[in-house]
Amino acid sequence: MNQELYDQANRAARELCEKAKLKPGDIMVVGCSSSEITGGVIGHASSLEAARAVFGGIYDALRENGVYLAAQCCEHLNRAVVTEKEAVPGAETVCVMPQPKAGGSFATTAYQTFKEPVMLEEIKADAGMDIGGTLIGMHLKHVAVPVRLSIDHIGSAILICARTRPKYIGGERAVYPEGI
Repeated sequence: MNQELYDQANRAARELCEKAKLKPGDIMVVGCSSSEITGGVIGHASSLEAARAVFGGIYDALRENGVYLAAQCCEHLNRAVVTEKEAVPGAETVCVMPQPKAGGSFATTAYQTFKEPVMLEEIKADAGMDIGGTLIGMHLKHVAVPVRLSIDHIGSAILICARTRPKYIGGERAVYPEGI
């Protein structure tokens, strides 16, 4: 099952990078319920094993594209995020360290894997993956646009993805650049 979870997560992350047109230096936020991935109820069956497989698949795909990962913690840590310090120079950090049952297995794995992890109360990411109904919207730039992938589940967890675009300003006569 671990290889299957890795492969699903890797494929989804690669596809989202492509469809969202992410560039090196962009940030993708991921909220991930390992409980939902393994067929349980969010917040009640945390699995480090599942989280590590999914994290590995996503992290490998993002590193190849030069995109930073921001891992959202669970509600017990007010959905704080962990990311690499170099992704957010000068950002105001918070003092907490995620654990499997307080922050979640995915965020714990990120914290343990990142070279120089920092915890933030919030981030404004360029794209996002919500694995298992974790509600990542608070960490996306305005305006979020749904992205449909060829894969809609990782394990048993539903997968919902988004990209962001600049706000449209102006009325009906405004002209906007193509590709947004």
